[in-house]
Amino acid sequence: MKHNLAILFLAAAFALSAAPPIPVIFDTDMGNDIDDALALAMLHGLESRGEIRLVAVTVTKDNPWAPRYVSAVNTFYGRAGIPIGMVKNGVTKDEGKYLRKAIEAGHYPYSDQTQDAVELLRKTLTAQADGSVVIIQVGFSTNLARLLVAPGGRELAARKVKLLSLMAGDFTNHGPEYNVKEDVPSAKKLVADWPTPTVWSGYEIGQTIKFPAHSIDHDFAWSPKNPVVDGYKNYMKFPYDRETWDLTAVLYALRPDAGYFTLSQPGRVAVDDKGFTKFQADPKGRDRYLILNDIQRARVLDALIWLATQPVH
Repeated sequence: MKHNLAILFLAAAFALSAAPPIPVIFDTDMGNDIDDALALAMLHGLESRGEIRLVAVTVTKDNPWAPRYVSAVNTFYGRAGIPIGMVKNGVTKDEGKYLRKAIEAGHYPYSDQTQDAVELLRKTLTAQADGSVVIIQVGFSTNLARLLVAPGGRELAARKVKLLSLMAGDFTNHGPEYNVKEDVPSAKKLVADWPTPTVWSGYEIGQTIKFPAHSIDHDFAWSPKNPVVDGYKNYMKFPYDRETWDLTAVLYALRPDAGYFTLSQPGRVAVDDKGFTKFQADPKGRDRYLILNDIQRARVLDALIWLATQPVH
């Protein structure tokens, strides 16, 4: 019996390791908070482990230093060729607290080459296998809402996207969440028309899990400098522990069966004119949101730290 169990375990491990990497599109308002940078570091960690391919990054912060910083991080992790899409007429245009400062602190190389975000989404989705792509949106819904109204965009998303994982909304009724309220029309368009399964990591999830300052100082010590560390130390007065909102959306999206979170029952998310999110249960609904207990919370933090601090391979 023990011999048979060992064989089954090895077979399962082999199947997992042999699974093709998941193509991922990361849609971010990089620069408005530091959790976007840690989430991007997580994605590079997951790619180094062979779990994903980061096929594109699209930016919803309308400032040139946002894609420059994304490029600097990608270059640092040895993936300078990842295409970057830039929003047009986005809702936040300020430089932010850390984008330029982090790049200049470490003299990190970057590229100014970007594409229109919607065109990059279309091109990237077209190149992937049907039903294979995971999109992780951790900023505003601007780019994805515009994809839905672009010619053939909704049909392309329906055919190519396996899952949309969002850091957005608040399902504890505390108020309108930032990623929603800053671009309410786009969020309303997304909830009305997005064609694939959607999982929401609400404000209440990342709020209760904080990335520790000691990890920034110690777990990134494999490199004398890192644009994510420099970003973290320029975002607020260091040391501080920061909420992990965007990281939770990454973790669920790419390890949905690992038991890190519990899913709500199916339903539909609605967005009102002030940016409040409401969930209505519906057995045939497209949407679910994440739920977390204390045991899961500890496991999630360990996983976030481990993946975000993976060395460059």
